[in-house]
Amino acid sequence: MRHGCNGPDMRWAWKMANKFGPGGPFGASGPFGPEGPFGPDGPFGSGGPFGGRRHGRRRMFDRGEMQLLLLKLIADQPRHGYDLIKAIEELTGGEYAPSPGVIYPTLQLMLDEGVIAELPDESSRKVFTATDQGREELAKEEQAVAELMERLTAMGEERRSSPNRQIHRAMENLRNALRFQRHAGEAVDEMVEQIIDIIDEAARKIERL
Repeated sequence: MRHGCNGPDMRWAWKMANKFGPGGPFGASGPFGPEGPFGPDGPFGSGGPFGGRRHGRRRMFDRGEMQLLLLKLIADQPRHGYDLIKAIEELTGGEYAPSPGVIYPTLQLMLDEGVIAELPDESSRKVFTATDQGREELAKEEQAVAELMERLTAMGEERRSSPNRQIHRAMENLRNALRFQRHAGEAVDEMVEQIIDIIDEAARKIERL
């Protein structure tokens, strides 16, 4: 052992250097690096024409808007958490799908405030309905709700009319899969390596097109 590193440590460091070094996929000139197509300013990065959220763009939801949206969707029909995630994803044309880490704490807060309530359900999923208090809240915020729904609907229509919507959808699926794995628990080194290998292989196939 030299310089405090044993064999496995050296192999791991070498592998990371290959991935994140200048010539690796996450390096400066790699596909996911600063200068690559999936980098922050690349065409498929966050600032590119095919990426997700643009630099300088307003936040998806201002303070309180997420609660209003969930309340509106639940008032329209009883829903459980996954239903709400998919409904928002569909509404925005795949532009935004909130994570469970956003949805469930917000639902719990709404339960505590008394604007929604749980319905009896034979499955393990919690189904929520709007209470009288929640419907009164929606009535008071009618204009804000209408503007929010109009904005999200317009976003969805624009996204679905894009000739590159299938690329958007595929990128969103990848993002959601990675988000799900992260939310499911701490990823072990072996799983992280497998995910990196899958993304590397996809990048190589795209480069060869």
